[in-house]
Amino acid sequence: MKTKTQVILLLLLLGACAPKTKENVVRTQGDNLMRHARNVTVFKTDYGYHMDVICPWDTTLTLGHFALVKDTTKAVGEGLTQLRVPVQSVISFSATQWAVFLRLGEIDRVKGILEGRFVTDTTMCSLLAQEKVYDIGTEAAADIERMIQLQPDALLYSPYFDGNQGGLNVTGAVLFPFADYMENTPLGRAEWIRVIGILAGCEDKANAWFDDIERRYNALSGLCANVEHRPTVFSDLAFNGQWYVAGGKSYIAKLFADAGADYIWKDNPSTASVPMDAESILAKAQKADYWRVINSNPFPMTYESLAKENPVYLLFDAFKNHKIIVCDILSTGYFEQSQCEPDLLLADFIHFFHPELLTGEWADYQPKYYHLME
Repeated sequence: MKTKTQVILLLLLLGACAPKTKENVVRTQGDNLMRHARNVTVFKTDYGYHMDVICPWDTTLTLGHFALVKDTTKAVGEGLTQLRVPVQSVISFSATQWAVFLRLGEIDRVKGILEGRFVTDTTMCSLLAQEKVYDIGTEAAADIERMIQLQPDALLYSPYFDGNQGGLNVTGAVLFPFADYMENTPLGRAEWIRVIGILAGCEDKANAWFDDIERRYNALSGLCANVEHRPTVFSDLAFNGQWYVAGGKSYIAKLFADAGADYIWKDNPSTASVPMDAESILAKAQKADYWRVINSNPFPMTYESLAKENPVYLLFDAFKNHKIIVCDILSTGYFEQSQCEPDLLLADFIHFFHPELLTGEWADYQPKYYHLME
């Protein structure tokens, strides 16, 4: 589960990536199997798979070199961290990991998760209640003793969590950095489904799932490629007196572009969030057609509640014209499911920007994650 505190943790850990080794790594002939993800490379080998996790903040560095071993009779090159697959047990630090195990029918391999109090999925809630899966605590204070007791094969950790992994090394598990959330494209994030497929020993099922996602996403984005009118859109709300907007090369900017919208900050070169003051936001986004926001509260967001929160919001045309698109993350399970459903996220936005384009298999589509605020 990703929270605002991660922004601070991320800034503290930008230098945490380990240098790429001058390795004696044996890599089988062939191309990288990943088509969209940029933070991981996967190569087929005699023993299974060679996988490198790239440092998202400096692509000349890596977070780790891994040999995912299916056949123990085959030689593995030096300089690799070995992990036998399929794994028998893992601890998952993010909902974007355990949710994939769940949908692949491999949830029995997950023995622990972080931030259990935020879980909305009914199956996982039941597993936690029965202690078939354990809540390992929070990102800031993970229960190391419980991790040791569970004896997992691997910890799938988010690399911002602990720069040197000092506290995690004592678990004896393979530390596997899962940098999916740092991918800057919807298909790039979703393709980490295939990494879970390898770990769980169900590559064919995971590949077929992702192939269908890719087909549907590309078909939808193709519908919007040549639209004549591209409505303008901006995103997010002020936070602690500062307004963070997604950069023009970010995940959400890519979704807007593929949905046939004109993102206000499309020319910004950043892949991350960029801090701006309210005056700068108002100067550029006041006349925007749409405004996309995320609601993390357990109660609905309304125009009245937004007006009370910040009177500046009333000055935007999207507010005046009731064109605010909102996602209620708790009721929709946004953090648990949306990364694996970029096609549905895209369809949601097309529903608002260009509803006439949703025909065929998308006829009568009702948005899953977003709705126009009432």
